Amino acid sequence: MSDENSLLDSTRFRREREADWRRLDALLERVAKKSSKALSEEELIDLPRLYRSTLSALSVARTTSLDKNAVSYLESLCTRAYFFIYGSRSTFGERVSSFLRRDWPDAIRRLRNETLAALAFLTIGAVAAFMLVSNDPDWFYSFVPGDLAAGRTPSASTESLRGALYEGGGGLSVFATSLFTHNAGIAIFAFALGFAFCAPTAVLLIWNGCILGAFLAVYVSRGLGFELGGWLLIHGVTELFAIALAGAAGMHVGWAIADPGSRTRLQAAAEASRPAGLALAGVIVMLFFAGLLEGFGRQLILNDTARYAVAVGTGALWCAYFYVGRMERRP
Repeated sequence: MSDENSLLDSTRFRREREADWRRLDALLERVAKKSSKALSEEELIDLPRLYRSTLSALSVARTTSLDKNAVSYLESLCTRAYFFIYGSRSTFGERVSSFLRRDWPDAIRRLRNETLAALAFLTIGAVAAFMLVSNDPDWFYSFVPGDLAAGRTPSASTESLRGALYEGGGGLSVFATSLFTHNAGIAIFAFALGFAFCAPTAVLLIWNGCILGAFLAVYVSRGLGFELGGWLLIHGVTELFAIALAGAAGMHVGWAIADPGSRTRLQAAAEASRPAGLALAGVIVMLFFAGLLEGFGRQLILNDTARYAVAVGTGALWCAYFYVGRMERRP
């Protein structure tokens, strides 16, 4: 007799509330197939009421040990409704748009001091290597690995050095691929090593600057400095800026760990990691863009003035995107 009463109670309980459950289920199905825009204003307002009613029913069903199938159904329904009402409902496109419009530029702006430091380290390395190789070409081999040089060494003829700047394919393609792979690796390592209190990142940036300075010294000694500048900068403005930003992101976290203030080092690292992570995600976008300039723009644009124009234009665009109109905001 008790089993019959229990069955009757379960049936009555479900019959009295099932209309709300089905309505909530139908609304969530429409949202899943389309989006929240598929619901009317009245339906959006009704959703929280239906959720609370269903949640209350789930609580009663659990405490009175009603039908297990009903309990499972209500648990699933309440979970779906919870994530719709309280979870993030932004689409992938909206997230990408938010990243490009706000999150990435704001993160880079917060790293402006570290970015200046990273650019300074690159410059120091380039100037030092340029002076050393200019005085003694043998220093070139200390800075530039053989696979990265791809035959562009102090022993190469002026004709071959000049030809590589304006002819695609062959050794130029090998060098371009090696340079892009090398710089992408430098960017990732510059970020990762920053966690060790900044020092390894500084060394890595200086060394990368030394590579640039060594190449520049060789080409300047042959009267090809202006030509090499256009060949490198058409993509290098973006690529070197990306490396500097990756290093800045790493140093931002490393400095927070080294000087956490009143926070624990773990708290300081966690707080610093958010803008640093956003910056690194954007660096990948920049390296991809630099790869397009390197693989297509540099091969198709053979005029030195045009190459410099592209370099200046991309530099101005990045600076405007990251800094112009944003400096008044506080991090």
